[in-house]
This record gives sequence, structure tokens and C-alpha cells, in this order.
Amino acid sequence: MSENEVNAPANFIHEIIAGDLAEGKNGGKVVTRFPPEPNGYLHIGHAKSICLNYGTAVKFGGKFNLRMDDTNPVKEDTEYVESILEDVKWLGADWEDRFYHASDYFEQMYGYAEQLIRDGKAYVCDLSEEEFKNIRGTLTEPGRPSPYRDRTPEENLDLFRRMRAGEFPDGAKVLRAKIDMSSPNIHMRDPAIYRIRHADHHNTGNKWCVYPLYDFAHPLEDAVEGVTHSICTLEFEIHRPLYDWIIQNVDTPSKPRQIEFARLNLSYTVMSKRKLLELVKNGYVDGWDDPRMPTVCAFRRRGVTPQAIRDFCEIIGVTKFNSLTDIALLEHCIRNDLNRTSLRAMAVMNPVKLIIDNYPEGQVEELETVNNPEDPSAGTRNIPFSKVLYIERDDFMEDPPKKFFRLAPGREVRLRSAYFVTCVSVVKDASGVIQEIHCTYDPATRGGDSPDGRKVKGTIHWLSAAHAVKAEARLYDRLFTVEDVSAIPEGANYLDYLNPESKKVVECFVEPSLAECEPGARRQFERIGYFCADPKDHVPGKRPVFNRTAALKDSWAREMAKTGKGAV
Repeated sequence: MSENEVNAPANFIHEIIAGDLAEGKNGGKVVTRFPPEPNGYLHIGHAKSICLNYGTAVKFGGKFNLRMDDTNPVKEDTEYVESILEDVKWLGADWEDRFYHASDYFEQMYGYAEQLIRDGKAYVCDLSEEEFKNIRGTLTEPGRPSPYRDRTPEENLDLFRRMRAGEFPDGAKVLRAKIDMSSPNIHMRDPAIYRIRHADHHNTGNKWCVYPLYDFAHPLEDAVEGVTHSICTLEFEIHRPLYDWIIQNVDTPSKPRQIEFARLNLSYTVMSKRKLLELVKNGYVDGWDDPRMPTVCAFRRRGVTPQAIRDFCEIIGVTKFNSLTDIALLEHCIRNDLNRTSLRAMAVMNPVKLIIDNYPEGQVEELETVNNPEDPSAGTRNIPFSKVLYIERDDFMEDPPKKFFRLAPGREVRLRSAYFVTCVSVVKDASGVIQEIHCTYDPATRGGDSPDGRKVKGTIHWLSAAHAVKAEARLYDRLFTVEDVSAIPEGANYLDYLNPESKKVVECFVEPSLAECEPGARRQFERIGYFCADPKDHVPGKRPVFNRTAALKDSWAREMAKTGKGAV
């Protein structure tokens, strides 16, 4: 994490922590954590939480824990654990030697549950989930007590131990906290804190058949690890009274404080793990790392850098208000980062031949061009130039409008880092489609400048046809056609709003050097966009495969300039 990120402007969470430190709380310590459930891949909303929790620990000279919140063996898998470790590390968060599992504390949590039973603050309930819903009450009506609420501590302790021993089937009994069936907060109306699950756990095997529910496990995990500030997203605010009740009613080694912030909602995508899993399992996308997905591994495969993600998380800030963040801002951060770091290359997506009539037959020149104008230390490279070139079909018009400054009959343009050329004629096929554009060149303009000082308004890119390499370009766009997927009308299927144009595969031509670049290599294809050699499918020496990371068009920066706010 950079010095700028450590010294980022304070947010309301940092102000709370600074106040706690000023009051001498927690012995002057700050310990944060990131506690993902290993039941799916991390997405950019998790990235915001990682950056916040780790950045907070670094800012206050504290510690950052990584913990798998693995309390539900039915939905969890080591595949997810491994992916989470890779993603958190890639984002730059360092948990050092503090990698934990909720399952590491199962015995302690079980002991805390028995303590609640002995104190008359928990009971074994035989009602099914549906039966309990019928007596729980509503937002305007209090609930009614379970017929099993007044079991004695001795009876409850016996039943709970028999639950652990595997005597009862799934769903036959649960352990409930005995709190307040008339509480205005439904989460405080005798919530279930333990359930029976006869299922192997990815970390503990078949040792357990009773598992704590998240709302019971979460505060205890924090307390056992010595977490001082449990930073959660806003949907957990209504759960905070239960978090505090558990901490207050068992003998934990520390008393963490829960603080909530608004989760990230991103336009034109979904953040629901359930929906993301549905997209993957039903083949609407090509796996968790499909570059259209909002998952961290998908951003990595698309060619996004961790710095761009961190920049985005810093810019959007931390608030207490739910809102929809424009994906154009994320794209701006990606583009801004890649502009500084990506080497340039030339590629032609929709080629048409340009033939230089007065260029010597068979001659090949090696022309020098810069690798990155934003970074002089990136140096230069040579690219082959010959009589027959490819240019973009869109860079030529027979009858151009007034503000079209590219190639047209009789018009002179600059070929990037090469020569001035002037169109003299075109060749069409029987259907009228242009097959060749014929030009003449000025040998005195080698390098792209004229010694006599004449100017041209248009500069276009090109490739030597004899040296260009065929490649596959995957052009990714937004996954959905609607800005706010959560606002889709009730009864409508969100899948009906998938963007059919979210992925296009085109055959193109690239510079010969790109055939040898390593998987994951990032390039700016000049005048087209930012691309990444696909980490899975690109093989050096074979047909190159590139994913578009971002287009050159920056709608966010333009909108900021138009409104007078300036670029972020």
C-alpha cells in the first residue's frame, strides 16, 4: 500500500477510531479484519472492504486479520478459500501470520453457547423454521413465546449435548438465544444461534454436526481474535444489538465494537453472490473469472491492476448512505492507471489494405516509435514498414463530413511514426466494398514530421501486412443493459436484462512482437483501447488472445469536465 493511501483523508470510521484511541480504549491497539464466507468468489464490493479494513490498520499502526467465516459446511469449499487468499494478496493486503478460520473456534463457541444455557439465556427449541416464523410476529406486532422457551437449563444442556452427539436429524432442533419476543427489532426475538447440519466441513471434516449461525459466530470470532473495530456493511446495522448482546453475555477475552458503512453498489452489474453463482452455473458467463463479472479474479484476468482498484476505493470514499456508483468512475480509474503504465502497440481491428504506389517494391524499414509517451524510461521499439499496410476501415471515407480529419480521396494524413501519405484512388469489389486504398508517400516525412513545416490534421495507425500477426480480440462491455439492476420491476427476471453485446470476439491484426508477449501483459492498442494478453488462453508463440480492459473513451472525465467539476 502506497504512502498516499496510508495518508488518505480521514473518514467517519477513522474519526471514531481516533476518538477511541484518545480515550485510551483497547490499550491503544487497533485490530481490524476481513471475514469472507468461503461460499463464492470475492467481488469488487469485497475489495472495498479489504482496502478499508487493511488501510485502517495501516493508518493507525495496527494489525489486520484475514478470517474464513466458515460456519455453513453445506455451501463452502476449499476452492473458494484458495481464491480468496489469492485475491486478498493480489490487492496488496498483508495479514502476515494472522490467517484464521471461524472453525478454529468451534469448541470455544460451543462453550459460550453452554454458558448461555446455564445462565438461562438460551434454550433448545423444537419448532421448525416455518413454525417459528408463525409466532415471531411482525414489524407492528410482538411475537409469542415458543412452547419450549421455559425448559430448564438442565434440560436444555442435555438436549444441546445430544444435538452435538448426532442424536437428532437436521432441522429437528435449534438452540435459540432467549432475549425478547416483543423487541421492535425482529433480530432480537429469540434468534437461532446453533443448528444441526450432518455435513462434512472443508476444515474440520465430520467432527461436528452442530454449527453456529453467523450472527452468533461473528462477534465471538472478533472477540477471540482481539479485533477492536469490526467494520461491516450497512445491512448489519440492524444486527448490531444482537452482536452487542452476545459480547455482553458471555465471558469473551475482548469487547470489539461494530461499525457499519455503506456497501458498494455498482451500475450495470450485480453484487449478489446468489445471482453471480447463477450466472456461472447456468453458463450465462464463462466462469467466475469471466472479464464481464465484477469478481476480483475477473478484473485481474481482464488486465486491471490492483492499484486501479485501490484508487477507485479511495475515490468513492466511506459513507453511511447507500447509493449507486457509476461504473464509468471505475473505468476512469482503470484507464488512468493503465495510461501511465501500459506500453503502446498498434493493432487493427477491422482491416483494409493501404498500398503505397511509389514505395519501393520489396523494401522493409524498421521505424522507431515510443513505447509510452507518459513514461520516457519505457524506451522505444522498432516496427516493420512496407509497401502494403493494413489500416482501420473506419479511418477512410470516400465522401467525408466536415469534421472527418482522417484519410479521404486527395487528402494527406500522417501514419503514426512513419510518413505522410496522400490517397490517390480506391479499388472496390463487385458489390462496391472497398478492397484497397492506394496512396503515395513523401519520403522526406520519415518519422511522421515534415521538414518543410506543413501540417496535417489526421494521424492514423497501421501495420505492415506482411508482418502483421493474426490475433483474437475479446471486446467486453457492461454485463447488463439497465443501470440499476436492483431496481428491475418486481416480477421481472433480472436475466432478461443481460446485455447480448457484452462480449464480442473479433479477428484482428497486431504487431509481430505481441505474439511473443507473456500472458497477462498489458498494452494500449493505440487509438483503440487497453488490452491484456489473456492469462489463460494466450500462449507465447501461438495466435495471440487479448481481452479489452478498457476503451480509450473516458465518459466519466468528460462528464466531470462538462459539469465544471474537473476530472477526479
